Amino acid sequence: MSIRCEIIDYNNPQQAADLVMLVNAYAVEPTGGGEALPQYVKDSLASELAKRDFAFTIIAYVDDQPAGVANCFEGFSTFKAKPLINIHDIAVLKSFRGQKIATRLLEKIEEVARSRHCCKITLEVLEKNQIAKAAYIKFGFEGYELDPEMGKALFWAKPLLDEE
Repeated sequence: MSIRCEIIDYNNPQQAADLVMLVNAYAVEPTGGGEALPQYVKDSLASELAKRDFAFTIIAYVDDQPAGVANCFEGFSTFKAKPLINIHDIAVLKSFRGQKIATRLLEKIEEVARSRHCCKITLEVLEKNQIAKAAYIKFGFEGYELDPEMGKALFWAKPLLDEE
């Protein structure tokens, strides 16, 4: 079995199709919200990501078959005055789970982060997603807090009206 993780070219039609397939497979699972991506997202995801020089996607291929994906965005830490990488999505197809694909994706993300002199890598995880949490902890992630008396950071969102 051959596993390779690479940063994709959003303008490559095959890699763009692989990206959409993998993100949609994630979206339909309970951890992804349980609904397929709307058609306009499928049609525009790769081209919209290509417009953002702070975005990159890593796809894991197993024997040249798309198996996992990580969509990442460079941000900035004002407390460190250095860039950081946020993993927005990370998912492995069910048929490839248990083969350390997530670890390989995380290793590639860390490689990119180090090459960009980032101070940290961040991600969000659902509190009941024990499998993902275990993988992240094993890789060195932990809950974020500045002062234990203030508690751990929480990830919140405010949806805005979609302006399709």
